[in-house]
Amino acid sequence: MKILVTGGAGFIGSHIVDAYIDMGNEVVVLDNLETGRRRNLNRRATFVNGSVTDAALVERLFADHRFEVINHQAARGNPRRSVVDPVGFFEVNVAGGLCILDAARRHGTRKIIYSSSGGCVYGELLSWPATEEHRLLPVDPYGASKACFETYVRAYGIQYGIDYTILRYANIYGPRQDPNGEAGVISIFAGRMLAGGPVTINGDGEQLRDYVYVADCVRASALALSRGEQVTVNIGTGVGTSVLQIFAALSDITGYDSPPVHGPSKAGEVPRNELDARRAAALLGWEPAVDLQEGLQRTVDYIRATEDGG
Repeated sequence: MKILVTGGAGFIGSHIVDAYIDMGNEVVVLDNLETGRRRNLNRRATFVNGSVTDAALVERLFADHRFEVINHQAARGNPRRSVVDPVGFFEVNVAGGLCILDAARRHGTRKIIYSSSGGCVYGELLSWPATEEHRLLPVDPYGASKACFETYVRAYGIQYGIDYTILRYANIYGPRQDPNGEAGVISIFAGRMLAGGPVTINGDGEQLRDYVYVADCVRASALALSRGEQVTVNIGTGVGTSVLQIFAALSDITGYDSPPVHGPSKAGEVPRNELDARRAAALLGWEPAVDLQEGLQRTVDYIRATEDGG
């Protein structure tokens, strides 16, 4: 099978590329390396350096390769930055996504697997863990852009017969998430602890998040190649873990013995987010396999090895 993975040099996308290639597929990666890294690229993939917003490049790519499936990971992904650059996030996450989707329509692509954000599209939860029927009310332009593009994917499914699986991920963590960038709290905390630096918790640290290990998310993308026709599913554990609990667990793993520094709460941050993934179990055959303690250990081991030059 010939597959395009947009954002395939990034944290999640590169793991998906590895899995698809190991399954025997032919994979092309489109990534502008804004946040992706060359070291993440699988040498057996065909790499194209460019943006999903470059319509001429996208057209050539589809004409040359005739992709059967697209796994669309490319996006601007920082909710706080989206507040100061909402237009830029729309241009990449919605207009850029539409560029890919419309090329798929013109060139006969069978299916798109779309990486959405269960951590952002629901906004403040009315009930938890949230099912896919929970109302969508994102609190920042990033979440709004992800929810918006979901509607385009569904519309193209209705109008043009393109199959799709929309995966609403919880808070993903694991190897290749950059602890020095704008990563999730787990990689940031682990990186700072290993460096012996201060660790800042925004607010009281009681906010709850659903943390899902990257390999589990990759397995969902692998299952979606042949399952989950025209469906939207949550990918999460259904269990909320506080930032304070994450700090304590990582302190034990890394041997960090300093207390956290508490900074001000971030405006617009929701107090809790947990996702009900029973639909993914029923339609994809997916369930999380890596528990939090094991995932944290693997993440710390990776960051330690990377910082040591491994």
